[in-house]
Amino acid sequence: MELVLALDAGTSGVRSVAYDENARVVDSSYRELTQHFAHPGEVEHDPIEIARLSVETLRDVAVRAREHGHRFVALGITNQRETTIAFDRSNANNVAHAIVWQDRRTASHCDELEAAGHGPLVRRTTGLVLDSYFSATKMRWLLDHGALDKATTPSLATVDTWLLWCLSGGVDGGTFATEASNASRTMLMDLATRTWSKEMTDLFDIEPSMLAELRPSCSIFATVDATVLPELAGVPITAMLGDQQAALFGQACFDAGVVKATYGTGAFILANVGNDVPGVFDGLVTTVAWDLGDYGSASYAVEGSAFVAGAAVQWLRDEMGFVEESSELEALAMRAPDSGGVSFVPAFTGLGSPFWRSDARGSITGLSRGVGRAQIARALIESLAFEVRAMTDAFAAGGIALSHIRADGGAAAMGLLLELQATNSRLPVYRSTSLEATARGAATLAGLGVGHWASLEELAELWEFDQRFEPDDPLFADLGYAQWLRAVAHA
Repeated sequence: MELVLALDAGTSGVRSVAYDENARVVDSSYRELTQHFAHPGEVEHDPIEIARLSVETLRDVAVRAREHGHRFVALGITNQRETTIAFDRSNANNVAHAIVWQDRRTASHCDELEAAGHGPLVRRTTGLVLDSYFSATKMRWLLDHGALDKATTPSLATVDTWLLWCLSGGVDGGTFATEASNASRTMLMDLATRTWSKEMTDLFDIEPSMLAELRPSCSIFATVDATVLPELAGVPITAMLGDQQAALFGQACFDAGVVKATYGTGAFILANVGNDVPGVFDGLVTTVAWDLGDYGSASYAVEGSAFVAGAAVQWLRDEMGFVEESSELEALAMRAPDSGGVSFVPAFTGLGSPFWRSDARGSITGLSRGVGRAQIARALIESLAFEVRAMTDAFAAGGIALSHIRADGGAAAMGLLLELQATNSRLPVYRSTSLEATARGAATLAGLGVGHWASLEELAELWEFDQRFEPDDPLFADLGYAQWLRAVAHA
């Protein structure tokens, strides 16, 4: 068979997935990524490890495909978005630890810029809010702390650019490029022109020559270099998308008004709002969904972001020992008919949409002697639904009409979560047959770029769901949500 390959470099791990002509998974390989927490509020990754795990997982899938006589026609890259890497394109070993999107070390810098009155300019130009979530202040921090002082060819990039450069040869002619969905998360791109903004690079004092070339999301970026990965030598890299935009594409949300919810490390809600730059929506941000280049127009999305979702499940598993496997959490929560008055606010790295409070911290409130592990587990699952409800309420307040939610991500395997989500958001929830919508989006966009699929209409016909969850009586959900909002205020 002719297959399309996706490389999904996420926050928790790196996955490579092969898809057939029906956009169904043929094979995959996964490696967990090391998390570095040097100080409270700081989260880092090793870019060398990200590149190594990418090559390893790609090789796993490529070798097995070759054994079965298959061949790859295209590769798409998707990635954790705002995570920022400083490296020297003349020396592959001169690379600093990446500052991860969850990292809050530059919150005070954002506060200073806001106090100086720069918030409206940032909002108007980039569609974003002044928050340390985005890349620009991370880039400034890396420069201020000497990450590129010894670099011959100093470079600042998001993970897509780093992996493209590595896979296409690195110091030996690697391609240094990015695309609009990732660039729109840096706080340096003009949302209307989809080019680097001089006003923003001046504001953050970033030299534009350090930034990657901006191309459409669907382009022939490069080919895989034979010295890097001989098993995929010559395979064209024809798509790059930030992970949440890739999930939007993978869920076939091609029409304005269609929304997806991804429950991954964080929870991210994106609604396609069409081909025109939308206005500003309170509590939400505006972003590029994708730029199809020669294959179609650019589309925009309005987004809500909760910084912690599945990461809180990992915390209960790894730090608190509630379960041995994340998949056991739902069964534990189902032992309790309700949360027993417990509210869980998973603000381990601050609160994102629609609160935008970097100083918030996680809390568990409402404890009594009758509360046990089951009630706390249920309160955590409820909090994930509440986080998303806060965002879907913001969509409604902004006049964005939503017909249903298409759900994906690891936590979407929990039927309890999606039942609660449907009731809280007053919307039907469709669980995608493929929970790895991020990888699917990268693969289908890459396949579109080589004619493996002819059109968005053809891809839309391939989307499938395995279960629909309908809203229930909202009385108790509303009471729980009101209690949770009080806990958020205290957090």
